[in-house]
Amino acid sequence: MVLDLFDSLRSILKIDQVRIDNNAFRLHYKATVILLVASSILVTGRQYFGDPIDCIQRDDIPQNVMDTFCWIHSTFTLPNALDKQVGVDVVAPGVDNYKPGEKKVYHKYYQWVCFVLFIQAIFFYIPRYLWKIWEGGRLRSLVLGLNNPIIGAEERTENIGLLTHYLKTNLGYHNSYFYCFVFCEILNFLNVILQMYLVDAFLGGAFSTYGLEVLRYSEMNPEERVDPMVKVFPRVTKCTFHRYGSSGDVQKHDSLCILPLNIINEKIYIFLWFWFVVLAVVSGWVIIERMFIICFPHFRYLYLRSAARLADRNHLRDVLDSARIGDWFMLHLLAKNLDSLNFRELIKELRASLSKEGEKFKPSDHLM
Repeated sequence: MVLDLFDSLRSILKIDQVRIDNNAFRLHYKATVILLVASSILVTGRQYFGDPIDCIQRDDIPQNVMDTFCWIHSTFTLPNALDKQVGVDVVAPGVDNYKPGEKKVYHKYYQWVCFVLFIQAIFFYIPRYLWKIWEGGRLRSLVLGLNNPIIGAEERTENIGLLTHYLKTNLGYHNSYFYCFVFCEILNFLNVILQMYLVDAFLGGAFSTYGLEVLRYSEMNPEERVDPMVKVFPRVTKCTFHRYGSSGDVQKHDSLCILPLNIINEKIYIFLWFWFVVLAVVSGWVIIERMFIICFPHFRYLYLRSAARLADRNHLRDVLDSARIGDWFMLHLLAKNLDSLNFRELIKELRASLSKEGEKFKPSDHLM
């Protein structure tokens, strides 16, 4: 079964019991990594899509020799033949008799598609890997079973007390925790932009406008348009094979080559184009949100309020008045992981504890 190819992705698909990041972050290390690894596996499934290349050769040249030669040395198309009528002027878009001095476009990417996709998946997972190292399982150790709504009253009171004591004792010491996460979010944004440029270079400068060209193609007159997917990922190409003849002179043989996997490649990269654009927009918006959160303390209250709707608003304000930005981030993560009623009790206990001790930071500390 085709689904057997994707068994290796099961570990990525599992749901984390404790969430140490947000949905935008998960789009990078879960959705995108799964997409890239699945695509890499897909283009290597020769048993489902046939040989990656099949070339028409002369009777005296072995089939496997011609296929291997053209696979290794790449094939080409002629840009001047893209506009010619298929079946009348040419046998396929971009495939015509070569004239000396005519421009050739060589297609060398197809040997490397599966490797490039897999390497891209690794790069998309790196920020997650770094964040897991820096996070060090801290949040998991702080949850203390309070993410379970069904917990004994005695155990619940004890665990909330332990968590309250930790938060009060370490108040003001979570800033590095927050900024490490922001650094990983910036890495996510920079990575997706870099990936778009690298894929563009990999495909010979065709990826940057690939999605726009496909959209424009769908709106054009069928008789006047040239399919950009066929232009970037041709299904039929040419290959020139040189060998010595019986008299010792060099003989040149032109061969037509069929690239069945390009039917898959064109679909993969058109989806990746739109996915990377959406991912870049989402990641850029997250960074803008972080800047607002860092500069304007009121946004911290709004974000925490949205994650903890059952908590008392005044209690939240009082706690945040005593907290720095790193403490806010820790509370925000706890609000997303703890049961709503348990988090409400935590905020109530923390506020009472801080009020009792009179622990307040200066107003200037609120922006830190």
